[in-house]
Amino acid sequence: MKELRFFYTPEPESLQLPPDEAQHVLRVLRLGMGDELNLVDGRGTFYHAVITEAGGHHCRYRIGQRLPQVAEWEGSIHLALAPTKNMDRVEWFVEKATEIGFDHLSLLECRFSERRSVKTERLEKIVVSAMKQSHKAWKPLIDELQPFRQFIARQDLPAQRFIAHCYEGDRPFLLDVLQPRTPALVLIGPEGDFSIDEVQAAEAAGFRSVSLGTSRLRTETAALAAVHLMRLANR
Repeated sequence: MKELRFFYTPEPESLQLPPDEAQHVLRVLRLGMGDELNLVDGRGTFYHAVITEAGGHHCRYRIGQRLPQVAEWEGSIHLALAPTKNMDRVEWFVEKATEIGFDHLSLLECRFSERRSVKTERLEKIVVSAMKQSHKAWKPLIDELQPFRQFIARQDLPAQRFIAHCYEGDRPFLLDVLQPRTPALVLIGPEGDFSIDEVQAAEAAGFRSVSLGTSRLRTETAALAAVHLMRLANR
């Protein structure tokens, strides 16, 4: 059975693949006029198309069929993460979370953060690749790095919001308190955890402290666990 391969075209009505996708189609796969393409716009629609022009760095196509997809989950799955010093671990998380399925990633600069800058262009490419590989119709959004206190003060955050940390206190297991099919946001701190002041500020802003289990998890593992639990609650 032939592998179903998707190509990302954020503006499908332009009838032309982005340069990087065109190069892959023409130079790597050596497809040409008349060959079929499966496209995804990252906003919920697949397309069947046929190549009409192939040359140089350009690949034009004709759309034969539009296939709007039904969302795999209800509610929005939003994770806010303090990036690790080693970006390979963040990139691993982004890839796996996209394969599992989530909607939105925000990057936080916290008191104990070891990384104060992030190039989101690289993360965007990983998201696109994982979206295509896992046959997802929606591309997760990625926010630029922002200060922790600025983020928790935003007015557009969902009512259902949590902060996962390792301090003592009333911290129910995340899955036990998630409301199904409802937008949710979970905060995951840096390798040194959130500061106690940050936890208190988040709680004052309406975040509920939660646990991800009895094990002490690395930042990227905790982030993936949180995404998976939100995905289970919204299945």
